[in-house]
Amino acid sequence: MPQLRLALNQIDATVGDLDRNADAVVHWTRHAVGQGAHLVAFPEMMLTGYPVEDLALRSSFVEASRAALTALAGRLADEGLGGVPVVVGYLDRAEHGSPRYGQPAGAPQNAAAVLHEGAVALTFAKHHLPNYGVFDEFRYFVPGDTLPVVRVRGVDVALAICEDLWQDGGRVPAARSAGAGLLLSVNASPYERDKDDTRLALVRRRAREAGCTTAYLAMTGGQDELVFDGDSIVVDAGGEVLARAPQFAEGCVVLDLDLPAAAPEPPSGTVDGGLRVDHRTLSAEPLPPYTAEVAGAEAERLGAEEEIYTALVVGLRAYVAKNGFRSVLVGLSGGIDSALTAAIACDALGPRNVHGVSMPSRYSSQHSRDDAAELARRTGLEFRTVSIEPMFDAYMESLDLTGLAEENLQARLRGTLLMGLSNQEGHIVLAPGNKSELACGYSTLYGDSVGAYGPIKDVYKTTVFALARWRNRAAAERGETPPIPENSISKPPSAELRPGQVDADSLPDYDVLDAVLELYVDRDLGAAEIVARGYDAELVARVLRMTDAAEYKRRQYPPGTKISPKGFGKDRRLPITNHWREAPDAR
Repeated sequence: MPQLRLALNQIDATVGDLDRNADAVVHWTRHAVGQGAHLVAFPEMMLTGYPVEDLALRSSFVEASRAALTALAGRLADEGLGGVPVVVGYLDRAEHGSPRYGQPAGAPQNAAAVLHEGAVALTFAKHHLPNYGVFDEFRYFVPGDTLPVVRVRGVDVALAICEDLWQDGGRVPAARSAGAGLLLSVNASPYERDKDDTRLALVRRRAREAGCTTAYLAMTGGQDELVFDGDSIVVDAGGEVLARAPQFAEGCVVLDLDLPAAAPEPPSGTVDGGLRVDHRTLSAEPLPPYTAEVAGAEAERLGAEEEIYTALVVGLRAYVAKNGFRSVLVGLSGGIDSALTAAIACDALGPRNVHGVSMPSRYSSQHSRDDAAELARRTGLEFRTVSIEPMFDAYMESLDLTGLAEENLQARLRGTLLMGLSNQEGHIVLAPGNKSELACGYSTLYGDSVGAYGPIKDVYKTTVFALARWRNRAAAERGETPPIPENSISKPPSAELRPGQVDADSLPDYDVLDAVLELYVDRDLGAAEIVARGYDAELVARVLRMTDAAEYKRRQYPPGTKISPKGFGKDRRLPITNHWREAPDAR
């Protein structure tokens, strides 16, 4: 059987930075060719970054992407790399209109190209367009209608883009009909907790359906609220894993594949789903047999808490770096949320670039002040204390505030103080709110909700505790100082805005609350369905009522790393003005 050395470049891209992304393609192609690769691949929309959102609607950006692709092909050849085919994703436009989708000629397409010998040898557009969760691809793109196949070293390689594997039909069965020896899919598949198991099962199933070895190349890094976890996979025709890349790590997976020889006559015509075969022969002759094979490796999987924690670190690091910032500011209350946020920030940026501020009031306990200082000592972050007491007294002399208004004033003074320091010193403020609080509206607008990014925005409170315990345990196992004070983990959560206040005064027990929220927010179950699972009807009604009433607050919360199937933001879009109320006896 012919041999083919495949190089899958699991790397990051920055939206809109075409020059830097092209530099990365050249760099990693040079690396892959140095490893003897015969076919080199890069992720979905590598040249433009992903997702480009409404940039796709700007003709100037589309044309810049097309020009960058042509220039990249020439540059690869000029640097002696043109002899090896390179598959790279980019933003294109349709040459012809699409009456079925009501789009004229020139409509944007999520596309990829094969670059060879200084030219664009073949282009194709994503066939299946996702339009769920964070994806809006029907808003932007028209689908491709071809099955692209390139013959490389005597092997026919069918090509696909991300959703082409996730949906049934289309290019997967078409690859079998065309007799492909390898199905290569380039992807920018965002991270969700436990998605790696789903992804592996998917790739195995598609390989069996395609009847050939299947390579799933994934992006890594972060873009706004999305994190890309890599986890590229290669399986044989029977679904056995040949190689699997690390999670959340840039790198190049190189392996030799024994693949069936292509038929003498190239495939042509129309195959499954009405796809037209678009075939290019780049190198017809198989390679001479060689014995120094490069075998694929299967990277060790991360545990559940480590996987989530790493996603949060990668997401924050990408957001800070790609937006031109270097340092962050965190209000340290001594509680678990700000402690975990600070620990993530230290791991993402280094403690010298993390500035913590303790902002005690008359209601702040001594143990909370001590816990904030202890966190700073353990992590090495920059730390200061600024009391809000004089500011609070000045307000109270002018305003007769009591109850909730008095409590929220303290939070808003802290928010104003943090934003003032941000303006003065150039740090961006991190909001420490968790998903449980945001769901129930247990946060103060312009107070603890201020900031540029919310690292734990999509993390339920029970998971916050689990991550804190894991991070401390991981440090201890490495012989390091656990970053989070034990008292911050073990004490009852409290905003400390009035004497003796604890979260349990306003919210149900977090174990129960998070279970109900997961069903309602993440899985869109109604009240009756949740009650049918054994939860108290009155409690369910209360939680759902709080969640529905807080939509306006969540719209004003900063972006934050998405780790769940449905995070607040692009995933979950409900009207603010909404008179539909779930009732436990709803039918």
